[in-house]
Amino acid sequence: MIRGDPALEPAYVAAAQRLVEQGAIAISSNCGFSVRYQSAVAASVNVPVALSSLLLLPTLLRQLPAGSKLAILTADSSHCDEALLGIKDLAQRARVVIGGVEGGKLWQNEMVRPPAYTETWEIEADVVACLGRLQVTHEGVAAILCECTGFPPVASAIRRITKLPVYDVTDLCRMTMASVA
Repeated sequence: MIRGDPALEPAYVAAAQRLVEQGAIAISSNCGFSVRYQSAVAASVNVPVALSSLLLLPTLLRQLPAGSKLAILTADSSHCDEALLGIKDLAQRARVVIGGVEGGKLWQNEMVRPPAYTETWEIEADVVACLGRLQVTHEGVAAILCECTGFPPVASAIRRITKLPVYDVTDLCRMTMASVA
């Protein structure tokens, strides 16, 4: 899924359709890279579909001052390509900086099958280190968007440490569920 295998799209669509048949009133996912299947899944069901926090990207860029940047934190930045971000405007794309936790404890644990458990403090250490690298190389970061669904448990700590707004998939899911509940 992280690499965007097109062969997974039918499975996403079938799973969403089964969920709706079983009574689901909205569909989400457990990986931000699932945004690659957003259009196909949304077209296949008649309920709101929010597969990734990356859907918030255009809105967050509009919330920030024109000269500021939005940092996307991801599990694996090597797979955050232009298609994944979906930003066609080059000026807006220049405002997005991406950092990943490749090589960190969460990343290592997710690479084994079955994935090993990662302690919250280990995720926080990975994310804080990633943010530190981003802030050294990019001035003007005004908000943070967590792509990885493993990061919400540390979002409040990141807000406290950085004093910046931090968004993740739980924000998107809360908004989606409030619209249908």
